[in-house]
Amino acid sequence: MDTITTAILAGLAGLSKDAIKDSYNALKSALKKKFGSGSDLIDAVDKLEKKPESEGRKTTLQEEVEIAKVNDDPDIIQLAQDLLEKIKEEPEGQQIITQHISKIKLCPPAAAISKARRAWVWPLTSFKSRQETGDRSTFWVG
Repeated sequence: MDTITTAILAGLAGLSKDAIKDSYNALKSALKKKFGSGSDLIDAVDKLEKKPESEGRKTTLQEEVEIAKVNDDPDIIQLAQDLLEKIKEEPEGQQIITQHISKIKLCPPAAAISKARRAWVWPLTSFKSRQETGDRSTFWVG
């Protein structure tokens, strides 16, 4: 999992601590400044804040981080690393980080497409019977 997503997930778990809250808010403010308050990335962060245990929202956040190429920005990476360091300083901080990394499960777009294709299987017997009967109607085979 990337540094940004890890930092946000772990930061949400430790928001009761002032030092963590300050670092988390600094990271979120930097994301808003760079990508805008109405961006899909900030929307994903806001929705995750409302339901921090939602696996779907965690996956959406990770996808938005990748799409926006947030990991290419050294300033934001530094803020995320600072947040992770603050969390590690807390008792059981490393455990919180590790727990959030191991919980997220991804369904890569290629795997999702492949799964959708397997769900729809072309009836080969029907295809053969059309060839045998000389039916020349057009149809799409994916």
